[in-house]
This record gives sequence, structure tokens and C-alpha cells, in this order.
Amino acid sequence: MQTQFYSYQPQQGHGLPHDPIPSLIAPRPIGWISTCDKQGRTNLAPYSFFNIFNYSPPILVFSSVGKKDSVTNAIETGEFVYNLATLELAQQINLSSAMLPHGESEFDLTQLSTLPSTLVTPPRIAQTPVSMECVVTEYQQLKRADGSLLDTWMVMGEVVMVHIDEATLEQGLYNSARQKPLMRAGGPADYYWIEEQQKLEMYRPK
Repeated sequence: MQTQFYSYQPQQGHGLPHDPIPSLIAPRPIGWISTCDKQGRTNLAPYSFFNIFNYSPPILVFSSVGKKDSVTNAIETGEFVYNLATLELAQQINLSSAMLPHGESEFDLTQLSTLPSTLVTPPRIAQTPVSMECVVTEYQQLKRADGSLLDTWMVMGEVVMVHIDEATLEQGLYNSARQKPLMRAGGPADYYWIEEQQKLEMYRPK
């Protein structure tokens, strides 16, 4: 039986109830990015256009539709912190996505507490088991194939300090599933998490 494909050109619209592309590259990890502005005021925002690239040094990347406070602060100060978003913190993650007036902190809105970072100014989230301090290496405004600029900004940072809750380490190995990292999966409100029974071990061929 021949497969029937639903095909479309994104520039002409998808013709579906909701844009499917965020669901096709899914689930996507959520990076909770904390920054400070030049006056030292804190900002916190979840990003699902987020991932880590390169092993050594690790390069962490997040992208924002619109030049929001996280992007502006990271560019102006050269620093940001990634914080792991977990199922236990799902309600705070949702709250922190609200649009607040410039200068108001999502830490206050979510009632999340902070821990000082070691090498950068932005604080870490105390309730998360994993944080990574980053120094901005480069940033760029994204553009279309024809060269026209988009109102979308990508920020890249070298991870200069890693913080891992020691309780998450088992014989020195970090257990990802036990932390139930929250991930975005397209749709207007779809989130997922991973659990131990979904684990598949495959070693690279030598």
C-alpha cells in the first residue's frame, strides 16, 4: 500500500488546525534560561528552541522568537545560566512563560528561590537538580533563504561551570529519567517527560 503524504510549503501555510513542525521535531528539551540585565535585575524564561552542541567545550544554544529580555540580557552582559526544567516544576515553567513588564522578575512570579552562580552573575534555580553557567560566544539574528532577516535570535554560550545535585548520581552516572525532564511536543499545550521504562541502551559499534 503506497504511503500518502500531506505535503505543503511552510511559506504558504500548513492548512492544519495547528502548525505541525514543532511536533515533528519532538519532544524538544526545555532550557530554563536565567539572566541579569545591566542593572542586575533577574529574568527567567523557558525555551524549547534549545539544545547543546559540541562536547568539548560544551556549547549551549537557545533561540527566541522576538528579541526578548533573555536575549537582550545575554547579549549585553555576555552571560546566562541554563536550568533543567522538570515535571515537578511544570506549573512554575508555565507561569514563567508569561509576558511581564521589563524589569519584573519571573523568580518573584513563580516563587522559585535562587542560588548564586560561581563564575557568572545570573543566579541558578535552587529547586532544579541541574544548572549550567554559560558565557556567550556568539549570537545572530536568523534569516530566510533569500537573506531577509527574521525577528528571531539565537544565542550560543560556552558552558563554564556545571552544577549537578549529587543525589541524582548513581555510581557516578547521572540518571536522566529519574529527574523527569520536561519537554515540549508541539500542539498548543502538549508536554512530555521521560521515565526509566522508556530507556533503550545501544552502544556505538567499534
